[in-house]
Amino acid sequence: MKLLPLVLAASAICAGQTVAQESPRRPSLEVLEKIIETRTPETRVVTPDHDRIIARRIDIVDADGTIRMTLAGTTPAPIIDGIQYKRAFDVAGLVIYDEKGSERGGFGTADIEGGAAVLALDHPAMDAIGWRVSPDGSVSFVINQAPPLIRDPGLGGALVPGVLTPTRMELSVAADGTPTVALSDKNDKPRVRLTVTEGGFGAIEFLNASGEVIHTIAPESDL
Repeated sequence: MKLLPLVLAASAICAGQTVAQESPRRPSLEVLEKIIETRTPETRVVTPDHDRIIARRIDIVDADGTIRMTLAGTTPAPIIDGIQYKRAFDVAGLVIYDEKGSERGGFGTADIEGGAAVLALDHPAMDAIGWRVSPDGSVSFVINQAPPLIRDPGLGGALVPGVLTPTRMELSVAADGTPTVALSDKNDKPRVRLTVTEGGFGAIEFLNASGEVIHTIAPESDL
């Protein structure tokens, strides 16, 4: 629902103004002023308010008491097959778990330089799909092939996390606005890439195992 005012504002701009071709389309300051709730929003709690729940962590459990969902200012480290591992970076947000208590996905904001918004759904011991909005403005969505399920006696027979697996598909928009859809082989090498060139032409690029473009189909470039 919070997106609705911005959508309406953008629609009003498109209908009421002629925007220069080289300039990005954006709501005017006048339109933004009309949808601003406050310039000093509350971002932290000083005194508890009895009309709302204030907590650093909330757990949702199933009938057996297994934690199935956690909402936290700093999410707990990932649990995979009964073992908890260190997280690569702190995340504030929501984590979901399967019936055994293993993490199977979540979304939130990452505490890295510049901040990032992240979302993932997991295979039993590895990310399956992931979204990321990076500090530099780039956006990516990846789909990973399911890795083999490996158990190690040293872990008490538990699954080994982080088994290398290829990213078979990636949709991204680079910081400079270049859109790309890339398909990779089983060795994690991009082999086909759909993009828009700097000249504004749609193109399909075919790459070899070294990442070199060996053939390009861009019909408009010949016109």
